[in-house]
Amino acid sequence: MARRTDPERHDDGHDDGLAWTALGELKDWRDEIHASAIFLTRLPIRWQGDMPRDLAARSLRAGPIVGAVIGLGGGLVFATGLAAGLPPALAALFAVAAQIVLTGGLHEDGLADLADGLGGGRDRMAKLEIMRDSRIGSYGALALVLAVGARALALAALAPMEGIAALAAVGAVSRAAWPALMTWLPPARDDGLAATHGRQPLYRLAVTLGLAVAFALLVLPFAGALVALAAAAVAVAGIGLLAWRQIGGHTGDVLGGTQQAVEIAMLAALAALA
Repeated sequence: MARRTDPERHDDGHDDGLAWTALGELKDWRDEIHASAIFLTRLPIRWQGDMPRDLAARSLRAGPIVGAVIGLGGGLVFATGLAAGLPPALAALFAVAAQIVLTGGLHEDGLADLADGLGGGRDRMAKLEIMRDSRIGSYGALALVLAVGARALALAALAPMEGIAALAAVGAVSRAAWPALMTWLPPARDDGLAATHGRQPLYRLAVTLGLAVAFALLVLPFAGALVALAAAAVAVAGIGLLAWRQIGGHTGDVLGGTQQAVEIAMLAALAALA
């Protein structure tokens, strides 16, 4: 009796294996975006059941996607403010405030603690101890005022659609800076959230950086994207070298400060080209 064959199946199971691999990768992306949104925003998003132990570290790959959405939200507030007749500086300030509301001030908190620690500590251990203190000092307050002001003034120099594209691109690239810095520098302390994440595998880091760079090139003018990406690289290198010399590595506050530095550097570069 002749054997019945199915043209849609192969005896080696190769196609089925590829399909399962693709489905698994899509599920990983879905879970990582979900977790990244929980960690990076204050949106009412919850995880049903127990979150996998390794998902916090894996979710860094989805940071550029969530960051772009945060930036897009701020950009829409900026464009709406301009359409309503607000002065550009005020519309830009509202856009920055909207992003702070979306993230719960997560990155600004890190910047303030980093400034207090590096500015007020006499030695490495003192700097790390100050950074653990939730109270804000004079260096932190000054850093926040300057950071919010710089972001708002740079954004105010852009047209509505330019502002939307800029904030979306900046949101993506600045969240890709985290895993890059974590792979470059060791943790400054053995405990804490940054230490538990560990270094990202190089192939995952390449995907994260590639996603952020590709998005910036897609939504920004080519020349502007190159200049902004160069400014981002300088900001990451500057914060990284400072953290290495001062405290010997990265902490969560260093990562938050890096995000802020990248955002300021990119927006300033785009404003200079406007």
